[in-house]
Amino acid sequence: MKVGTSVSVLQQPGRPDAEVIGEHYALADLAEPLGFDSIFALEHHFTGYSMSPSPTQTLAYFAGRTKRVQLGTAVIVLPWHDPVRVAEQIALLDIMCGGRCLFGFGRGAATVEYEGFRIPMGEARPRFAEAAEIVVKALSNEVFEHDGEFFKIPRMSIRPRPISHPERRFYASSVSPESAEIIAKLGFGMLVIMQNEWNKAAEDIRRFQEITSSVGHTPRPPIILTNVSVAESRDEAKERAMRYLGAKWDSIDAHYHFSDGHLANVKGYESYGKMAKTYSKMKDESFREKATDFYVSIQIVGTPDDCIQQIAELRRVTGTDHIIADFSYGGMPHHQGEVNMRLFADRVMPVLQHDAAFRGPVTPAYAVREDSASKDDIFAPA
Repeated sequence: MKVGTSVSVLQQPGRPDAEVIGEHYALADLAEPLGFDSIFALEHHFTGYSMSPSPTQTLAYFAGRTKRVQLGTAVIVLPWHDPVRVAEQIALLDIMCGGRCLFGFGRGAATVEYEGFRIPMGEARPRFAEAAEIVVKALSNEVFEHDGEFFKIPRMSIRPRPISHPERRFYASSVSPESAEIIAKLGFGMLVIMQNEWNKAAEDIRRFQEITSSVGHTPRPPIILTNVSVAESRDEAKERAMRYLGAKWDSIDAHYHFSDGHLANVKGYESYGKMAKTYSKMKDESFREKATDFYVSIQIVGTPDDCIQQIAELRRVTGTDHIIADFSYGGMPHHQGEVNMRLFADRVMPVLQHDAAFRGPVTPAYAVREDSASKDDIFAPA
């Protein structure tokens, strides 16, 4: 298996943004010397939920500081961008890192970000699908043009041309049934943010890969993003996870405003409206603890041996061959994030990368642990 890490930078009140970013970049600088396989950058804007407004710019920084690791986006939110500019940025990054980049794309779910970019949120789904098609065209063809609903692009070519075929390493997150066929036809893989039960993730993967096969592409194993808390004792790992993953709830609702139910009235986001009841109950401490306990249960948390067994199960259920771990979240102090990352690199990662049990493709079982069912709709995005 491949094992990566993500750069997720939550604003910390009372501290300079530059200082917080510096600490998270210092963790990412450890990725290559510790033996990780990839570094992934997020995209968010305006609230400090994750101070990562330009993932390709972030990855260009690490392209100059690394030689081996893959560099990936999780994700570029296509509806917020001119797709021609996105294609240009990808092509340039492909050259800068020597062809070791891969890209995840998504459509975003925060009203504040759509309003900030003056893009109608109700157009997110068709904008995403059309922009994805254009990015592929621009990278795979010397000359291209496009006549669509949102973009009228004359016959043109982007420069510089990429040195590899990054469009063959594209992934999409949270692929809805309505857009799955479009994305599958483009040959994208699936990037899964572990934000709900493993059985739901497995079912989404199964459905997407069936569509991928039906339109003539070979399905790729999904890439899975998850939070990790590893310690010498289960209690220590669980306590850290409960404390800092629990702190995420306030930052999530401050950014997405799920609790007010407004997304129920936004075209393409109607299903998000049902989360209002769940998030509005987060002020109740007993419910918040229950929600946090569930969220922790679907991440990778425990001793090194526990983490190995959990990842083996996740691989068995989903067929993943590449996980991306976030080691510092919820305002966790920098030194704790580093301890977390180093212990995982020392005791867990070598098994994942070299043990025969984690080598080669696996046929997903599309089943899940008995204890992962949730009574409430818990959704915690990256």
